[in-house]
Amino acid sequence: MSATTTVRRHLPSRRLVTRGRLNWRRAIAWALLILAIAVSVLPFYWVLRTALSSNHALAANSANLLPADFSFGAFQRVFGLQSPAEAVAEGGSGASIDFWQYLANSLLFSGITTVCAVFFSSMAAYAFARLHWKGRNAVFSLFLGTMLVPPIFTALPNFLLVKNLGLLNTMLGLVLPYLFMTPFAIFFMRQFFLNMSREVEEAAMLDGARHWRIFFQIVLPNAAAPIATLALLTFMGQWNEYFWPLLVGSDESTRVLTVGLGVFKSQSPQGAPDWSGLMAATLVSALPVLILFAAFGRRIVNSIGFNGTK
Repeated sequence: MSATTTVRRHLPSRRLVTRGRLNWRRAIAWALLILAIAVSVLPFYWVLRTALSSNHALAANSANLLPADFSFGAFQRVFGLQSPAEAVAEGGSGASIDFWQYLANSLLFSGITTVCAVFFSSMAAYAFARLHWKGRNAVFSLFLGTMLVPPIFTALPNFLLVKNLGLLNTMLGLVLPYLFMTPFAIFFMRQFFLNMSREVEEAAMLDGARHWRIFFQIVLPNAAAPIATLALLTFMGQWNEYFWPLLVGSDESTRVLTVGLGVFKSQSPQGAPDWSGLMAATLVSALPVLILFAAFGRRIVNSIGFNGTK
């Protein structure tokens, strides 16, 4: 009894020590998490701070954390609500940007390539994961090998092909290299299809269903989460694309937002870029991606484990 009593007396102290260690670990973890969030959010805050500042006051208040001479003039210039004279009076460069046209071109370019690439890549991934045909693994290895080829190596052949087809400064010429499938998308979807249960598909085959029906009525509905993740990743990549749209879409009617921001920065009659206007345009251009993250965030989390949950 004495030994048992002694052990029981020491248990609370050990628990307190254990709790103390857990509290220290949690405190350190929270401190590191807050530091990481601060480091991640600071650039976005600085963009917002610059967009809400006046160009006249930016140089004199470069180290100030608050907006210098708070003003919405930069957003007015982006949306075309200021005349060149008013823009120059507020410290702008006087350059103009057809923001709505560039935004529509970016949405069209990113949307078309995302829908087509995700759809065709899902079909190819299903063929690699479920269909048995000669040379399947060799062809899949060849697809994966193309991921090692830098995109700059294919830019010139693609440009010459688009030029010879007469598709320069057209939306079809912009989307053509990204229209069908990408190796990463095929690999991403194939890994999910390999982990899907075959029982439902086999039951559908016994009922006389073909692969087309199985793919559209069984596989795709169960792959909603990874498809949403792949669509978001593809859309973000296409939204931030710069080099190819610069080569093919130099005309105003096909110029995307990333190229338009670069042209806006280079138009500096007064010798200095309109940093407030540029940061305001950059902030507004990031809103579509943020909206997609908010809309599909839950499906992205569900697809991390490749378990097919929705």
